[in-house]
Amino acid sequence: MNYAEIKNCDIANGPGVRISLFVSGCTHHCKGCFNEVAWDFGYGQPFTQETIDYILRLAAPDYIQGLTLLGGEPLEPENQGPVLELLRQFHAKYPKKSVWGFTGFLFDRDLLARQGETGAVTRELLRHLDVLVDGPFVEEKKDLMLRFRGSSNQRLIDVPASLAQDRVVLWSDWQGDGRGMRT
Repeated sequence: MNYAEIKNCDIANGPGVRISLFVSGCTHHCKGCFNEVAWDFGYGQPFTQETIDYILRLAAPDYIQGLTLLGGEPLEPENQGPVLELLRQFHAKYPKKSVWGFTGFLFDRDLLARQGETGAVTRELLRHLDVLVDGPFVEEKKDLMLRFRGSSNQRLIDVPASLAQDRVVLWSDWQGDGRGMRT
């Protein structure tokens, strides 16, 4: 896997101050995508253990509330193995910090329906997410007033609650501790 960018101190892609990883590679090719350059799986830098170590160092300060995964597409089958390894190490080191993800796939229709080895990796990866913003960006439904999403068809999903209840449970900032944080 390659990555396009790592943002330190990101305040736009989830609550609080976060580290954001923009992975490379996306097959959705949404019209009006803000990060078209990251569609190419070969774009950017190789994602290595040194990259993971760098992200873990960036996340160390107490003011960093968590990690956000964007793209490209972090949940493309080709990207899931390296992303999962990052999340395993992130949660081992920072069990109380939250993880948000953005995907053009639909949580219930596309991700939970995956079968075989790919499905097992997807399900483990999902267990590391606190909130998933799902659905493709739809330019005709673009709304700059929406919080943490670009178009009105996209959902903010409380992943632990959704997995526990076997149905989509939407996240809102008044739930839980209000910040999308692990408790």
